[in-house]
Amino acid sequence: MKAIVQDAYGSTETLRLRDVERPRTGDQEVLVAVRAAAVDPGVLIFMVGRPYLVRLAAGLRRPRVPVRGRDLAGVVTEVGARVTRFRPGDEVYGTSLRGSYAEFTATHQKRLAHKPANLSFAQAAAMPVSGMTALRAVRDSGQVRPGHRVLVIGASGGVGAHAVQIAKAYGASVTGVCAPEKTEFVRSLGADDVLDYTRAEIDRDGPVHDVVIDTGGNRPLSLLRRALTPRGTLAMVGGDWTKGPLLGGYGRQIFGAPLLSTVLRQRLRAVSAVERTEDLDELSDLVGSGALIPPVDRSYPLTEAAAALRHFTDGRPAGKVVITVDPHDA
Repeated sequence: MKAIVQDAYGSTETLRLRDVERPRTGDQEVLVAVRAAAVDPGVLIFMVGRPYLVRLAAGLRRPRVPVRGRDLAGVVTEVGARVTRFRPGDEVYGTSLRGSYAEFTATHQKRLAHKPANLSFAQAAAMPVSGMTALRAVRDSGQVRPGHRVLVIGASGGVGAHAVQIAKAYGASVTGVCAPEKTEFVRSLGADDVLDYTRAEIDRDGPVHDVVIDTGGNRPLSLLRRALTPRGTLAMVGGDWTKGPLLGGYGRQIFGAPLLSTVLRQRLRAVSAVERTEDLDELSDLVGSGALIPPVDRSYPLTEAAAALRHFTDGRPAGKVVITVDPHDA
């Protein structure tokens, strides 16, 4: 099969389209013919091997898994002996630890769900990592309830665009923070208000938000807290991985937030990265109800995966960047 392979950490220049062996499936694994995959910050982090802490999981000197990509949508072609939820021919979406920028990938059945019938493969591939992260930020870390005021920082990005829609579905009033050229896009997601960060800072309205969801960047905790009510919750998703070689922009979650949380009434939480069928099923329900539409900014064919990653980094996409294996899914 053809796949986007990387033999050494580095920029997109290290990526190669090569023929590699098709993965074998374990007893609880499913082989999926990939129709589309998506780009997320984790792909870039594992591509460059920074911050350096990720190499403990990814491989100290070179990527342990050479094929890039996590999000996927496609068609089941084989199932392991103990797989009970899927059969060949099923259209599925989810994540893979074997790499999804390939014609085929194998993944555990607990990382997959049936693809919503009203989504294209490209739309479905845009949803797993960003959608599950946004769901955990809204539902678990933020504990958003009807009537809450929610501020989503980075509302035009992959996680942010999902978080705006999910928070609205949970009954919240949502303000999205984004660049001026993305304001109409964020409003189209259902945001009640949009804050242009080039004109005002996130504490523009004072301490009025019950939940602040920070999907990136590196704003200091003191500034983020000024936008929260006295008993509000800050849910932090990722960080600016380009800031510093060891921890990147994750120092707030690792050190600052846990220490401050011991003495504050405000809740400062790092959003955990868990990928499971139950969360995919809830996202599918939101899609089925019309409350959630995965936003796709642009699609690239598998042969142009490096260009897709560069656009994700430099092109300021509105929503997700998707890589399609079948040209009909572009």
